[in-house]
Amino acid sequence: LMADTCLDEYTDHGHCGPLRADGSVDNDAAVAAYARAAVAQAEAGADLVAPSGMMDGQVAAIRAALDSAGHAERVGIMAYCTKYASAFYGPFRDAAECAPRFGDRAGYQLDPGNADEGVREALADAAEGADLLLVKPAMVYLDMVWRVKEATGLPLAAYQVSGEYAMLHAAAQQGWLDGDRAMAEALLGIRRAGADLVITYAAAWLARRLQQA
Repeated sequence: LMADTCLDEYTDHGHCGPLRADGSVDNDAAVAAYARAAVAQAEAGADLVAPSGMMDGQVAAIRAALDSAGHAERVGIMAYCTKYASAFYGPFRDAAECAPRFGDRAGYQLDPGNADEGVREALADAAEGADLLLVKPAMVYLDMVWRVKEATGLPLAAYQVSGEYAMLHAAAQQGWLDGDRAMAEALLGIRRAGADLVITYAAAWLARRLQQA
């Protein structure tokens, strides 16, 4: 059981942590809150906690908090290490009502044009104690899936996000694509790029398809 460890769905402003007077996210306050949340999630039964806020030092703080609370061996961390400030999160943010009320998350998510920073973030999270790394989005960042896997050697997840899933589904509804074939090809591409684990809104469909194969 994985638990998302972030604050954007609980804040009235939609950002991933408490705000300073100037409207920017207070990194250290956010990290402290993530650590407390991760311990609560572990004690509720989570096997993995997944800090998704992209705050500096979040993995180290969560690992230390989990270890101090007696969860050193049982609870792992899936680090959202390479998470880009992407347009493809739109459908989820609308459904969850967690879009920022002002500004955007570009101050703490990665620049879509910066590949090297994505690798540096992955290496930093690995050094801080992550058990599993994650690249998000997946389909339009397959190069980063490959680069992070090559750079770290750690187990790697990749997230086919809501907008990536929705554009395939919408095209299939219009009759422009064979939806099943297109979705299978997209997910296969993520695996081929190096992902050990794929997170997707098509998971139930894929499970049925694999059982029938």
